[in-house]
Amino acid sequence: MRAITAIAISALAFFTLPVSLDDNVASAQSQSGFDNYLQEVGRKALQQGVSQSTLNRVLPSLTYNPRVVELDQSQPGGSTNSPIPPFAPYKQRHVDTARIQGGQAKYRQLISTLADVERDFGVPGPIIMAIYGHETNYGSYTGNFDIPRSLATLAYEGRRRSLFEAEFIAVLKMIDNGVPQSAMKGSWAGAMGKPQFLPSVYLRLAKDGTGDGYADIWNSEADAVASIANYFVNAGWRRGDPWGIAVRVPSSLNRSAIENKTVAVRCPRVHERHSQWKTMAEWRALGVAPVTGRTLNDDTLATLLEPDGPGQTAYLLTGNYRVILDYNCSNFYGLSVGLLADEIRS
Repeated sequence: MRAITAIAISALAFFTLPVSLDDNVASAQSQSGFDNYLQEVGRKALQQGVSQSTLNRVLPSLTYNPRVVELDQSQPGGSTNSPIPPFAPYKQRHVDTARIQGGQAKYRQLISTLADVERDFGVPGPIIMAIYGHETNYGSYTGNFDIPRSLATLAYEGRRRSLFEAEFIAVLKMIDNGVPQSAMKGSWAGAMGKPQFLPSVYLRLAKDGTGDGYADIWNSEADAVASIANYFVNAGWRRGDPWGIAVRVPSSLNRSAIENKTVAVRCPRVHERHSQWKTMAEWRALGVAPVTGRTLNDDTLATLLEPDGPGQTAYLLTGNYRVILDYNCSNFYGLSVGLLADEIRS
């Protein structure tokens, strides 16, 4: 709402004049400040190569969206000292029958496309399907927030301005490159389309899987799965390597002797739960044994994670597991993607 009219105020005065007036004034003030901010960020976008014609077309069309600010401010802070819950309940919710069956059906539907993608990128189809299933339930919900409006609002609000302003400028670059503004729907925080790419990721890694010259991650599953595969390759996926295996750990294992001594630069709390790296042959010598017939080559390096503590199912994780974490840096997410992929493959 860009202005408060006398008619609008008088129509509401009888019932809610004090509240509505305050709300409308606040809305007008927010929009005024928002408009001023758009001019500021527009100058930055112009310096980064966005055309003036795109700015003239897009910026006046945007309005402040208080809803996305509410959603952002309601996100939990996540204390670094809070206890980590067990993995088993999360696994039950995210590697459930519906998601497994949905993934198997979608895998069969896209088998030809996924075979081409695996040949070109080296990323297995079941892994791509597991990401697709976790991000948008195989494309069934991708979000309906207006991405340019949401990101401009979040950047203006300022709590995480450096992040959201960069993503908003990336959106302007996308539009400048020919992506229709009307296509840009997604989550309130800016993740878009079937793979839930942020705009900066789209610019770097979105792929055209159909050959029509446009990476349409909103409507084309071929483009979406090729884009996910390209993301994985860019993050270091090694062709032919598994993500990890479930293992049993003997009670005699000296865990202090294998404790990880390094501190990860990115999401250290996630990585501090991983052990030192050892070859599969070394783990086997320590009594760590696969739960099923699936195993790793003797010379494959892996790290041990016991997400539910000693005595429960543990996992030996390869470098490709770290690639899954690059998509979403959470051990629960990474494990559930790998386990879902295994179920889809079976």
